[in-house]
Amino acid sequence: MTLPNDAPLQKLQFYVTTAYPCGYLPKKLAQSLIATPQNLVDDTVYSGLIQQGFRRSGKFAYRPHCEHCNACISVRLPVNEFQATRSQLRAFKKHADLQVSIVEANYHEEHFALYQAYQAQRHHQGPDHSAELEDEAAQYQQFLCQSNVDSLMVEFRDAQQTLKMVSVIDVVLDGLSAVYTFYDANDKASYGTYSILWQIEWAKQLNLPYLYLGYWIADSQKMTYKQQFQPQEKLVDGEWIR
Repeated sequence: MTLPNDAPLQKLQFYVTTAYPCGYLPKKLAQSLIATPQNLVDDTVYSGLIQQGFRRSGKFAYRPHCEHCNACISVRLPVNEFQATRSQLRAFKKHADLQVSIVEANYHEEHFALYQAYQAQRHHQGPDHSAELEDEAAQYQQFLCQSNVDSLMVEFRDAQQTLKMVSVIDVVLDGLSAVYTFYDANDKASYGTYSILWQIEWAKQLNLPYLYLGYWIADSQKMTYKQQFQPQEKLVDGEWIR
């Protein structure tokens, strides 16, 4: 891969994982390119990597590297040019009374309970006994609570102080990166949409030009929602284009 002429990035090495089942396209195998050593991937280095299509999972910085597939496209929003649709404006107004708190990325029982419920409701996943619960808690901590970069958790609560949503966000040099959001899926609400709209507004307040939304895959229904936020830039052949 091509890296910028920057000393910290030049110290990194990259390896390709073995094939594993793709989480987005059924009956396909995927591979990832991993940046090592992990301890060198700090705020500055990760800011350079994310501009080249890398993402973070825990302390791992990775990018899809599939031999016969290039379906994963990195997307980002130029926040100062974003134009909300009518339905997005309704969602923003509907949830504007949620109370927001920004906390360090760390393990909180209340967060994990909401995460469990979200996984069970949306992805039909959930532990049946204590051993599985322990495994899921460890995976949750590794995935969302561990980080080498500037990572934050944003809590959204209702008027009764009930936790309704948590967004995990990385702050990079040229923007915010939406890592993961989980919420009370039993509510008839537009929490996911509101979370992105809130992050767009926060990026503007921080004078950061972009909100990185991760990967978009044309044939994945899970990714359809990302195309509802426009204008948008996609990373194609190493260049960010509209």
